[in-house]
Amino acid sequence: MKQIKLKKSSFLRFFIITIIIALLTLVAGNMTANLIDSLPSIQHLGNYTPYLATKIYDKDNNLIAELFDERRVLVPINSIPINLQNAFIAIEDNDFFKHWGISTKGVFRAFSKMLLKRKVAQGGSTITQQLAKTIFLTRDKTLIRKIKEVLLTIQLEKNYSKDEILQFYINQIYFGSGAHGVQSAAEIYFNKNVQNLNLAECATLAAIPKSPNHYNPFKNAKASLARRNLVLLKMRELGHITKAQEEEALKVALPVKENAPKEKKGHYFIEFLKMMLEPKYNANILLKAGLSIYTTLDIKAQTVAEKSLEEALSKFDEEKLKIFEMEKKDPVKIQGAIMALDPKNGAIRAMVGGRSFKESQFNRATQAKRQAGSAFKPFVYLTAIQEGFTPATVLDDAPMVFIYKGNAWELVSRDMTTLETIAETVSEDDLIDTNKIWSPANYGKRCSGHVTLKTALALSINICAIELIMKVSPSKVIQTAQNLGITTPLSDSFSLALGASDVTLQEMVSAFATFASAGIKTTPYVITKIVDKDGKILEENLPEQKEVLSAQVCFIMTNMLKAVVEKGSGWRAKNLGRPCAGKTGTTNGSSDAWFVGYTPQLVAGVWIGYDDRSISLGDRVSGGVIACPIWATFMKAALEGKPVLDFAQPENIEWALIDPVTGLLALSKTPNASLDAFIKGTSPTYYYNRPASDK
Repeated sequence: MKQIKLKKSSFLRFFIITIIIALLTLVAGNMTANLIDSLPSIQHLGNYTPYLATKIYDKDNNLIAELFDERRVLVPINSIPINLQNAFIAIEDNDFFKHWGISTKGVFRAFSKMLLKRKVAQGGSTITQQLAKTIFLTRDKTLIRKIKEVLLTIQLEKNYSKDEILQFYINQIYFGSGAHGVQSAAEIYFNKNVQNLNLAECATLAAIPKSPNHYNPFKNAKASLARRNLVLLKMRELGHITKAQEEEALKVALPVKENAPKEKKGHYFIEFLKMMLEPKYNANILLKAGLSIYTTLDIKAQTVAEKSLEEALSKFDEEKLKIFEMEKKDPVKIQGAIMALDPKNGAIRAMVGGRSFKESQFNRATQAKRQAGSAFKPFVYLTAIQEGFTPATVLDDAPMVFIYKGNAWELVSRDMTTLETIAETVSEDDLIDTNKIWSPANYGKRCSGHVTLKTALALSINICAIELIMKVSPSKVIQTAQNLGITTPLSDSFSLALGASDVTLQEMVSAFATFASAGIKTTPYVITKIVDKDGKILEENLPEQKEVLSAQVCFIMTNMLKAVVEKGSGWRAKNLGRPCAGKTGTTNGSSDAWFVGYTPQLVAGVWIGYDDRSISLGDRVSGGVIACPIWATFMKAALEGKPVLDFAQPENIEWALIDPVTGLLALSKTPNASLDAFIKGTSPTYYYNRPASDK
């Protein structure tokens, strides 16, 4: 009886165990099926590209900058040295070419550690497993993640060759010091392309990925050296290198200084570029898709722009320091900006938005709106020329006194009349309110009497500019400026003639470029084309041009602006040593100093000032004194090696000898050679160019 009960009990236990095993098998099968279904597809790995840096090139295809989230360059397996491939295999997975993705010994070793420590431990990973984990999975130390890793590994081995897997791996892994992939690592650690690495360098790089921080030779030389030597030992034991090669490599010292990417020029330009492109391509594509962006920047011009600006402003800071100390004020660094473009097509060749992008990302070339001072006057004179005035038209440089009545300024005096005399026509309240009395003054507080338009512009006479804007109207000057590309709102008042409205340096340079291009207004641009990683052109840009002025009018303006350099406030620009034209600008209180000028090949503008407008540059600091020399230094270096050209004279231009007092013809016609005599100062008479229709 007892035996029967015992048999029944044994059978029951066997039955229960069988059921449990069957259920566990079923559950495990379902779990495995669900895991397989939840795995990411590896079918796209053939088209997989790790995050690649976007490369930015200048107009001559020189690499000037890179944009990246992970700085990486993809290198094909046949360009990776065999010593580097063997070094990774020796230290990471010496059975790589033998196993089917999983190392049985490694799995048992990792499983034993898991049982002993009762948690998932690292270890037992082949190169294929590490690739699966790096690309497709997180780094969570869970059993489910480990199972997914094994399943993905099997699929990778089934679908890709060993060489493909090794290529994916070496290009994907992190080497520390911001280097993702072996090419970036070769540059940062050895300042080399990966193809040029020697045996010791290959072993050093292969030693790092296990723990990029711990085995970084710059941070832990002792640990790095020991692991590098271990790599060499394993390579020799596996027959990849000889004993002699090992001993020779052991003598090579580790790198001691990080070869960080060279400091690139044009930080403000690059940021300007990013701000343009991010809304269109989004940050992910810009930082990870490996685009090639070809720009209009001239790295030579950019370099000299940054250098000339910094050298001049550093010297200015030293001199200004004494004044700050005398006034017991904290010293403030002067700021500046330079913008240069090709007048023929609007291509921006240089952009400096400040002295240090690290200290301030505010771009003073494109974002800062400042009063242009007398640099705005050419728009007033251009309007007058278009209205029928000529460079020989005579203006009266005599004192002016305005009273603000109603909603406008009214001229009440053109002589040295005192306020007591004017008082009869002005209310007592208006006399007390200094904001309702305006007496514009010339730089230097002197008046010259009757002068021609050309002389008035050359000497930057304020009163003449105001007389001129009164004759043509502020609204027409605004229209002229907008026609040339000034988009910032302008003040509809007489003070506009003195540059009292805010503008940007980019607007001013673009507008002056129209003079240099014989009336063709071109929209400034910075990108010629963008190409994706496969060579497909995503966009290509051509100049946007429109004729807004006649060539004759532009030649007249250029001739007048050449006089600014030859005999006027911009005389320091003569240091350029080639024909040029331009205009200085200084605002009230000397808070802004400008020079915008051009040659037939290049137009550029320089702005100098403090970010805080209340700080003055100094009583004797004008655009001609500080901005003009910087412009000349920059232009001389930027145009070095280019032919010396003068501005081409269009048809229908006649030259006439003019009486400088009356503005009338002194002779009916005179040879052009007399103009040279005037420029050299050997002739007492004046020449003015004008359209033939203005005889």
